[in-house]
Amino acid sequence: MDFLQIKGGALLKGEVSISGSKNAALPILSSALLAKNEVQIQNLPFVADVKTLAKLLEHLGSNITWESNHKVRIDSSRIIHTKAIYDIVRKMRASILVLGPLLARFRQCEVSLPGGCAIGARPVDLHIKAMEKMGAQIVIQGGYIVANAPNGLSGTRIVFDKITVTGCENVIMAAALAKGKTQIINAAREPEVVQLCEVLKEAGVEIEGIGTSDLEIVGTDGEALDFKPIRVIPDRIEAGTYLCAGAITNSQIKLTDVNPHHLDAILDKLKEIGFGIQIKNQSIEILPAKKLHHFDIITTEYPGFPTDMQAQFMALATQCEGTSSIQETLFENRFMHVSELKRLGAQITLNGNSASIVGKSNLIGADVMATDLRASSALVLAGLVAQGQTNIHRIYHLDRGYENLEQKLSLIGAQITRRKEE
Repeated sequence: MDFLQIKGGALLKGEVSISGSKNAALPILSSALLAKNEVQIQNLPFVADVKTLAKLLEHLGSNITWESNHKVRIDSSRIIHTKAIYDIVRKMRASILVLGPLLARFRQCEVSLPGGCAIGARPVDLHIKAMEKMGAQIVIQGGYIVANAPNGLSGTRIVFDKITVTGCENVIMAAALAKGKTQIINAAREPEVVQLCEVLKEAGVEIEGIGTSDLEIVGTDGEALDFKPIRVIPDRIEAGTYLCAGAITNSQIKLTDVNPHHLDAILDKLKEIGFGIQIKNQSIEILPAKKLHHFDIITTEYPGFPTDMQAQFMALATQCEGTSSIQETLFENRFMHVSELKRLGAQITLNGNSASIVGKSNLIGADVMATDLRASSALVLAGLVAQGQTNIHRIYHLDRGYENLEQKLSLIGAQITRRKEE
């Protein structure tokens, strides 16, 4: 097993190229199950989650050809079965995204109840209720979601009680091949959801309301889609993480291959803390602050402040003057990184779903353990400013969503190496 070793205190300088979005790539890969032609996808991030979903598609019978680490061709015209097995699905919750397209196209499927990061319950009941409303018969049996729609899926009105990104994506893909019109109320508005809608629209599906909380989709009544070549959007969470790397070390770095419009909430918060931000086309440059001011954050759905950036900003708060507060409204277990940051010397107090962080703290390197994907990156950020050496263990969490993180950080001056556990 690998771990990361970081020697803190280095100033960063240079450019970081942002990879394709993991959270956009996963539903797009799943949507290839709806295609009658070979689907070409480029700008994929070469991360563990993408490789896991590709493996799942291959298991189902898709023919996958990797032209490079970032470009793939997928032929799903010869699916041999519709069972998404536990051994693959347990590694990643997003595997549930094959439920909608499999059920819509083949009228039956079995999908293992998912695994992945332990950041909260994240129940799949919203997915199941939506599919049932579209005409599916579903039972949970032997750890699997067993779904049948012998007459195909039918369009209907679906109102989500709470915003769910993967739930919404599953319904969008199912509705693409359903009979008639599906209306989704309280739909997720994340850029990754928007791209999925745009991909399906280009493939011939009628979709109205893209980017809003009210979507209308007219399905093809079971007819498979003709996909155009797809380029995955930049990863806004990776971009936000590197901006925090520049911020926590108070360095000047530039991000390239990024969509600044997807980062409005993050950029606004960095400006509030005291950093300069320069935006040009597909690049963002962060400029050092004279003083790092404390801040308050409440996580919420897009376009609000993303829960996937909460841990990174908590690490940053340790270097800000005064007391910062972070309220996590989406996942109940998403403060597991707090105990590890405190091992480095952070002054953090928890009260339910709120955290108070007192700064500025002089962090000191120690051995710490990653507990989930974004918590891992928070520990990396803290390690960049901690005195001495920080060893971050269980970084397989990190590899799920960040491509070549240690190489990218090394190129801008961080002293970070990947090592093997003895």
